[in-house]
Amino acid sequence: MPTRNLIGKDPDQRVKRSRETVIRTTLELLTEAGLGGISVDEIARRSGVAKTTIYRHWPTRSELVIDACSQIGAEQETPDTGDFEGDLITLLTNLAELLSTARWSSVVPSIVDAAERDNSLAEIHSRIQRDHAAPLRTVIERAVQKGEIPKNTDRSTMIAALLGPLFYRRWFSREPLDAAFVKGIVQNTIGT
Repeated sequence: MPTRNLIGKDPDQRVKRSRETVIRTTLELLTEAGLGGISVDEIARRSGVAKTTIYRHWPTRSELVIDACSQIGAEQETPDTGDFEGDLITLLTNLAELLSTARWSSVVPSIVDAAERDNSLAEIHSRIQRDHAAPLRTVIERAVQKGEIPKNTDRSTMIAALLGPLFYRRWFSREPLDAAFVKGIVQNTIGT
């Protein structure tokens, strides 16, 4: 049975709540100001969690940021429409919606920049990208098994050809990520 303090609260639950509050606040600051706008002072002020408590769990600002960034991502289900093109359009439409609306999408450029100099952030960035690509890889593998695309299809190149235009439009050209654009990406990539 867990030890209880004098006022009857489970200290493990308080620690858990404090950690969750700090991570949530850090993610909020990341979306507002990017990595450069993060300070432990501001996190403590906004979260109401003492700096000493924050430093007890994350001895450095970098460790806190890395922990918060490791929570970023958007899990997508792998569709099975019965059609390779339909599965790709479904996946890319969902990702385009996330890139347009999810708060984490505004943080990714800061992570990309910081990952160039920080190996821990580089690994988190790679994980986020692998997570985005996992459903595509499954759909591509299924298409290979069904004979819809050649066995020697370079999966990584196809994934880059599908995802790259979405990321380009989101972070560089800022053009709309609409249904016509998604369909065009898929048709250009698979040659239909």
